[in-house]
Amino acid sequence: MLGLTALATFLVSLDISIVVVAKRTIDEDLGGGSLLTWVFSAYAIAYAAALLTAGRFADVFGRKRSFIRGVLWFSFGSLLCGIAPTAWFLVLARVIQAFGGAQLSPASLALVLPEFPVEKRTQAIAIWGATGGLAAALGPSIGGILVDTLGWRSLFFLNIPFTLVTVIVGQKLLKESRDPNAQRKVDYLSAVLGFSGVALVVLGISQSEVWSWVNGSTIGAIVGGVALCLLFALRCHRAENPILDLKLFRLPFVVAANVAGVLFSMGFIGMWLLNTFWLQAVWGYSVALSGLSTMPGPTTAALMAPFAGKYADRFGHSRVLFAGSLLLSVGTFGLAFTIPETPEYLTHYLPWMLITGCGVGLSISTLSSSATAFLKPAQFAMGSALNNTFRQVGTALGAALSLAIAAPTLARVEIARRSGESMLDVSTRELHHAWFMNAGIYLCAGLAMLAIFKRPTDAQMADARG
Repeated sequence: MLGLTALATFLVSLDISIVVVAKRTIDEDLGGGSLLTWVFSAYAIAYAAALLTAGRFADVFGRKRSFIRGVLWFSFGSLLCGIAPTAWFLVLARVIQAFGGAQLSPASLALVLPEFPVEKRTQAIAIWGATGGLAAALGPSIGGILVDTLGWRSLFFLNIPFTLVTVIVGQKLLKESRDPNAQRKVDYLSAVLGFSGVALVVLGISQSEVWSWVNGSTIGAIVGGVALCLLFALRCHRAENPILDLKLFRLPFVVAANVAGVLFSMGFIGMWLLNTFWLQAVWGYSVALSGLSTMPGPTTAALMAPFAGKYADRFGHSRVLFAGSLLLSVGTFGLAFTIPETPEYLTHYLPWMLITGCGVGLSISTLSSSATAFLKPAQFAMGSALNNTFRQVGTALGAALSLAIAAPTLARVEIARRSGESMLDVSTRELHHAWFMNAGIYLCAGLAMLAIFKRPTDAQMADARG
């Protein structure tokens, strides 16, 4: 069952990043120009906004039901994306995909963990969490190869056979479960406030590159989103059946996992975007070649991830995450300090990718397991949804900050490419500054985990459930 639910999670996470490399190809086929930024943004916004509500719905109405329905919606959205005749149609189809992904993600973890004994749950969560993170890392690699060989529509058609198999097998293997303490009621006002608040925050952050940080639309979206999130929290505090149980924040490990999750996601997406840009724009690699060139990183992460759960059980979640963040920081700093403007892949890129791959393998698995490490089975869906929401906000913020800092370099490189100017004559200092920022963010994620993460006492757990 773990493999089944992990597969669905893998596909959902893969589709967050896989389309970025296809923007130019889609524009040539459908047109759309700047609208195509929404092929990425609409998915990220809808997915982040729907997670908390989806987690509560899974607890109340049934995790298997939510999982199967989510897979079907995701599959339907993928089909619509694959046959999209216009850019607007594609954007709307991506929203349908995201809603399906948000339904299945929190339910998938809650379905399988009760099947594992307590001593095996950390490893199970590590495997489940690693699949999502590795999928996001593999997205550019897989996407680049598919776009160059089968065309951009194959990015979406790829999902359909896997999702159909998941539905058929899941109907037979998965057992229905609910939160035994949850009434079959949902506070829909909380759902509206939470969805709208997160959506506006992520919208403002993700569009800041286009609108600018000082633009009224950016400020209005973020401020409005934060205000709605505060109203959401107030409503959850007072409601009889809240969407989010705020008592979870009384647990130090939950706070630590979410703080570290935001910071890690900021650095992760930033590093990935900058690396991809360097390979394609500065070194002149094709989409497929840049995808293949990044493969060693995710491959190393995949090899390292299964050990993360064992290390977390033995040495503690905070120490393992700190080790992972330290490796990521070293690898990113090393890349920023040594990479030349002319291609030197084996000596100046690959070694740092192997180091960061080890860091990703340790970090992603540990983040997922730490968020639900000591929760009761009834709290798994909500704990997972909460952590995923924080990480999606971090992803949007990291992408916006990295691209904003690197923007002058991006502009100069584009001008140089069009004019045939040598990259040796083009300053790339801002991109290096963005790398340095991401390396520092990784380190902060590890330090936050060391400072905040603690095993809860019996009294704290009782208070959180009280």
